[in-house]
Amino acid sequence: MKTEVCDRFGIEFPLFAFSHCRDVVAAVTNAGGFGVLGAVAYSPDRLEEELRWIDDHVGGRPYGVDVLVPGKIAKEAAEGSGSLLSAVPPQHWEFLKGLFEKYGVPVPEAAADPRVDGVGRQVTQQGATELIDVALAHPIRLIASALGPPPPVMVERARAAGVPVAALVGTVEHARRQVEAGVDLIVAQGGEAGGHTGEISTMVLVPEIVDAVAPLPVLAAGGIATGRQMAAAMALGASGVWCGSVWLTTEEAETLPAVKAKMLAATSRDTVRSRSRTGKPARQLRSAWTDEWDSPDSPGPLPMPLQMIVAEGAMAPIGKAAEAGNEGARQLANYFVGQVVGQMNTVKPARQVVYDMIEEFADALERLNRITDA
Repeated sequence: MKTEVCDRFGIEFPLFAFSHCRDVVAAVTNAGGFGVLGAVAYSPDRLEEELRWIDDHVGGRPYGVDVLVPGKIAKEAAEGSGSLLSAVPPQHWEFLKGLFEKYGVPVPEAAADPRVDGVGRQVTQQGATELIDVALAHPIRLIASALGPPPPVMVERARAAGVPVAALVGTVEHARRQVEAGVDLIVAQGGEAGGHTGEISTMVLVPEIVDAVAPLPVLAAGGIATGRQMAAAMALGASGVWCGSVWLTTEEAETLPAVKAKMLAATSRDTVRSRSRTGKPARQLRSAWTDEWDSPDSPGPLPMPLQMIVAEGAMAPIGKAAEAGNEGARQLANYFVGQVVGQMNTVKPARQVVYDMIEEFADALERLNRITDA
């Protein structure tokens, strides 16, 4: 295929695959797409290990890294003093303990686990900068800012390394700010996407942003899991697509089996935008977890990154209990996923997902050509 991003990145297909799983990243890259590793869950040392593994498995083919650098974070995180665990109000720990007791899940000792505190620190300015430095020490071909304009340090260091910068946006206003910040590629992500999203749908958002930032290339994201959806995105003016949810039910995915089973059974109505995992609106599977945090009895989600500390401290033991057959834990378990979850009904290798999407894309173009030739 010949698009601007194919030529720029040296890829066969304009298909960018965001995943927290190195195996997915490598599989898509090796199949002719462009894998992008989500780095927010990793410490600098762990990210170094993951990228070294990818380097060893992609044979020099291009891949990228996505770093979460929020423009607004909780005051306690911005100050960067002491443990972020201590900044979580007691009533939130009590509410969490009550959830575990209500659903019959063994109560975790979140405050005793230093890794939980690390989850919060990785989305502070200092933590994100450390991840950026690790990423740029590898032969990556793209670095992406997942939330808000990339900080000057990201743009400066990426420029020095010759690495293009991408940014995810949910409005035209956000896109213009990203251009002013110096990004090279815009990802227009509609509200039906998994993870952090705005409210504007992909069908409306993509052509608005394409027109607003031209001639900068735009990738379409949100609600794209098939070749037909990919063709629609390209018809709207996108130079390629950025997909995340579709990889969550692949053979290689990091998704817990209990959560993967819920995704395979879910419909497109079974997701919700909720602040219950990160402190910012993020689309995810609706579950007892999201319902409880949105209930009148909840103290309310905390700002990022404090809510991440609470949620991630809970999700590890919830996942472990769910895999052991605990029914209450299965009710609570969830993960970030978009509305295309209703189309994710079978488990396939990631490579096969790429090939199926491209084949369907070609079929869609052929169908459109028949219409215009009639």
